[in-house]
Amino acid sequence: MATSDELAQIDISTEEKDKLVAEVMRYALFKTHQNSGCPIKREELTQIITKNYRQRALPALVIKEAGDRLAATFGYEMRELQRTRATSTRSGRPSSQQPSNQDAKSYVLVSKLDPEVYSKYVEDTERAHVSGFAFVVISIVHVAGGKISEEDLWRQLKRLGLNETDENHPVLGNNKQALELLVQQRYLLKEKIAGPEGHSMVYELAERALDESISSKLKEYISQEIAPASASVD
Repeated sequence: MATSDELAQIDISTEEKDKLVAEVMRYALFKTHQNSGCPIKREELTQIITKNYRQRALPALVIKEAGDRLAATFGYEMRELQRTRATSTRSGRPSSQQPSNQDAKSYVLVSKLDPEVYSKYVEDTERAHVSGFAFVVISIVHVAGGKISEEDLWRQLKRLGLNETDENHPVLGNNKQALELLVQQRYLLKEKIAGPEGHSMVYELAERALDESISSKLKEYISQEIAPASASVD
């Protein structure tokens, strides 16, 4: 909560600040629902705040307070994502690259509620299959060492009845679009690699897939389902 001194320094009333905080909260909740949990750019939130105000310190103050209130009111953490991407070299080996400002400054809403409470009162059961698909894909990439070629990933998914060319899956719809959504949601990174036989696509685990909140469930799932199946493949 901003203090009266902080508000005085940026020349804004408590009422004006509270209105901006509420607008940012509404936008974050709406965009999360509308875009299936894809990250929200900080620039989008800043534009809401600076539409009628020009104080430089105001966006940081409002976004922080919006995050605090989302946690206190709805049980959501507004978590900042910072992507470290690798740029492929001509030899096919990635080279490190610092994240751009655009990559670093984006947010996702992560539920901090008890899993049973979230499942009973919050979770959209009509979209639960999407979370299941994400978990399976993340597990496959993890078992492959955190990186897998597009060809190998689809080969593994085909063993589960998911074909790359299927555009009318009874649950996922277009399978390729379902996989692409995981890239947009920052569970996966998709990179083009140059090799001796031409370019190929590889998938790597992104920051949301590496989050501690899913690591224990991921390890349990891998030990029970993915690893034994992978070991049986020649």
